[in-house]
Amino acid sequence: MDKDRFDTFRIAVAQLNPVMGDIAGNLLLARQARREAAEMGAHIVLFTELFISGYPPEDLVMKPAFLEACQQAIDSLVAETVDGGPGMIVGFPRQDGEGRYNSIAVLDGGRVIAIRDKVDLPNYGEFDEKRVFDAGPMPGPVNFRGVRIGVPICEDIWGDAGVCETLAESGAEILLVPNGSPYYRGKIDIRHQVVLRQVIESGLPLVYGAQVGGQDELVFDGASFAFNADHRLAFQMSEFEQSIHLSEWRRQGETWICDTGKVDPVPEGEEADYRACVLGLRDYVAKNGFKSVVLGLSGGIDSALCAAMAVDALGAERVHAVMMPYRYTSDASLKDAEACAAALHIRYDTVPIEAAVDGFLSGLSGLFDGAEEDVTEENLQSRARGTILMAISNKFGAMVVTTGNKSEMSVGYATLYGDMNGGFNPIKDLYKGQVYALARWRNAHRPPDVRGPAGEVIPASIIDKPPSAELRPGQTDQQSLPPYDVLDDILECLVEREMGAADVIARGHDETVVHRIEHLLYLAEYKRRQSAPGVKITRRNFGRDRRYPITNRFRDR
Repeated sequence: MDKDRFDTFRIAVAQLNPVMGDIAGNLLLARQARREAAEMGAHIVLFTELFISGYPPEDLVMKPAFLEACQQAIDSLVAETVDGGPGMIVGFPRQDGEGRYNSIAVLDGGRVIAIRDKVDLPNYGEFDEKRVFDAGPMPGPVNFRGVRIGVPICEDIWGDAGVCETLAESGAEILLVPNGSPYYRGKIDIRHQVVLRQVIESGLPLVYGAQVGGQDELVFDGASFAFNADHRLAFQMSEFEQSIHLSEWRRQGETWICDTGKVDPVPEGEEADYRACVLGLRDYVAKNGFKSVVLGLSGGIDSALCAAMAVDALGAERVHAVMMPYRYTSDASLKDAEACAAALHIRYDTVPIEAAVDGFLSGLSGLFDGAEEDVTEENLQSRARGTILMAISNKFGAMVVTTGNKSEMSVGYATLYGDMNGGFNPIKDLYKGQVYALARWRNAHRPPDVRGPAGEVIPASIIDKPPSAELRPGQTDQQSLPPYDVLDDILECLVEREMGAADVIARGHDETVVHRIEHLLYLAEYKRRQSAPGVKITRRNFGRDRRYPITNRFRDR
């Protein structure tokens, strides 16, 4: 075969899980992937966006030593390709004079044959790349062993910068796109639509390589794929799993065609959300060096779901559940918590909090003398529990998993330095209704790549009973909040869609309730600023996507 012209072009997509800042570890991953791709007979390996550094590196790229270490890693990879094996497309952050770029290097034959910089820097939602990177020039195709490949980087195909069109007009034959595209519900369909639009407009086939793994609040779900120029799906890789896929393209005139290869099923709905939560928790624990986790198991739905996710992520031997009863804790909650721990096969201890709460009340009795009991006393119960969990964490090195859902966090139905204590929250971006849906789904399904048991891991009695914080006699959530189906719909309108109060009311919601929920939403901003990170599931999570001022008197009336 003429070395300068392929009639068959074999492209390996490395859908891997790099670790932020672990440049040596990511370099090792790249080398291992190239060896595996070489055994498959690949001509080139497509890695994902900023693979060497991890993505997104945020302000790390402002540190010269970090950029130097990334450049050294690329330099060492160059030498790997002198053996005549697969070339590599590798993402890395790059300093060039006064400019700082989100770049890829195309490596082959012991040299860097091309550098390309990201043109369209995203600056919305979880992305703020304009803050740390400079936009690159419009790219041209790269001549790789006689194949003219275009390498737009992630947002270069999402926006309207015309990068793909420019590449097509300047002679590119096929587009290989490294991506850092975080998960949210329904994202795969959106990616397919984005890619199809570029395929239609450019007339070129496109290979979409996607990162997998958790990085703080973001989960990258993988699910890499490709479309032929005739709009047919060429292949679809699995979601939430690391893998290397080889696709074979054949030249047909001026077009490259990939006969439909393996199309892995991709989960949807509750399964996708559940697996994203599990992957996010697993990687947060592993990448930050925790050996185990501890959580309060109250007998309620939120902590039960978090316990199931923790076992699925880490294994039962690394999960410790603690019931912390008080005088208002019902017998049903005690039984439910114990049954949940037994179903999950996790360590379960009981630490009563009566003495701790009484100690606080005794110490404060002089200051509180004559004052009526109110939410203060309720919060002391939560804060006693939070202190106990943090003490266990400090003593044994287990990270505290906090268990508040998005509905509660939206309206401030959570206690600072109490139930909000913790290192990570897998259900932070799930509304209460979604918590119930995922609990029911998990009882009926055991997803792949989990370490928990099959069957009913969350007792039906937990799912069926009215939710309650049990901080006073006979308390239920609906005494202070509207029913969760009503609350969740109002919150989705206000948070996800940024709808005006009048439009929310027009959906059939009570005017007084809508204004009250809006007020609570704004009021609780200071609490959310102090909350633990948690997995992003919706298109608009608290933190990266929705940034509101704490001091804020605006109300939509």
